Amino acid sequence: MPVPILLYMAVIRRAVPRDADDVVGLVREFYELDGHHFDARRVLKGLAPLLVGDEHGQVWLVVDGGLVGYAVVTWGWSLESGGRDALLDEIYLRVRGAGIGLALLTHARMAAALAGASRMFLETESHNDRVRAFYARSGFTADDSIWMSRDIGPL
Repeated sequence: MPVPILLYMAVIRRAVPRDADDVVGLVREFYELDGHHFDARRVLKGLAPLLVGDEHGQVWLVVDGGLVGYAVVTWGWSLESGGRDALLDEIYLRVRGAGIGLALLTHARMAAALAGASRMFLETESHNDRVRAFYARSGFTADDSIWMSRDIGPL
């Protein structure tokens, strides 16, 4: 597992169960800024397994005095990827323009590679050209695919 990275005064470290409430608070901030519906119970249900092991993915935190950001990476499996792939499910930073986002993205990508992922996917909002330019500078390319989703619900 990668060791924590020191960035000026900030550190990137793996989230653990005792971080759950703080991470949920950051997720709330991110969802409010990005216009997503926030349901604390639903977020915590998805977050909790990621904090106890690597079976489903990883959560990385940026700490600079207090929590200033996070990245969530989850695992998938794809024939096109040759097995395990990674989804950068969410990344959020309170501070922008200081290079922390690039460091967090790089750390998450390297950790995913160490966990056996051969490719990392992500999605962006169609209106967010600024964030797509950031990802492009980090080596990500746009696919022709269009993601679609649907809640499955209980059967």
